Amino acid sequence: MTAEKAQAYPIGPELAQKIDHVLDAHDHDATQIVGVLLDVQDLIAEQYVPESVAFYVAQKLPIKVSIIYDCLTFYAALSDKPRAKFPIQICRSVVCKVNDSDSLLERLEKILNIGVGDVTYDGRFTIEEVPCFGACDIAPAVRINGKVYGHLNTDESVKELLAQFI
Repeated sequence: MTAEKAQAYPIGPELAQKIDHVLDAHDHDATQIVGVLLDVQDLIAEQYVPESVAFYVAQKLPIKVSIIYDCLTFYAALSDKPRAKFPIQICRSVVCKVNDSDSLLERLEKILNIGVGDVTYDGRFTIEEVPCFGACDIAPAVRINGKVYGHLNTDESVKELLAQFI
């Protein structure tokens, strides 16, 4: 990346320092790019990797920014667009559908008063459909900020889960 490009996408010194710590924790190893991006994404309140941050990470590793965007657009846990503080990911695999993930999705939409891809009025929750994240044994399940929560087969169990994030 050229110096002009780096200047075109500035980030603040506080965020830069936090990202540098993440890169240090991953030994500046470009083969750990997915882990780096997950950790960097956690630093951003809206749970995404902004363009300026993508360019900063690309410069620091150094790798092509296109590799970062390949990861951001391929992995469901990563995003290049702002999301809610707590993205709720629901598995859409056949196994989870058999275990009634459709009813769980309906419960979430009803309780939060949003649809898939929408964000609650307070910016706290969004619902995302994702491929399998390996929670078949506790389905129906969701993943929120990387942690899996299962056996969500009643309105009460869903409300109890959401209350943890309010």
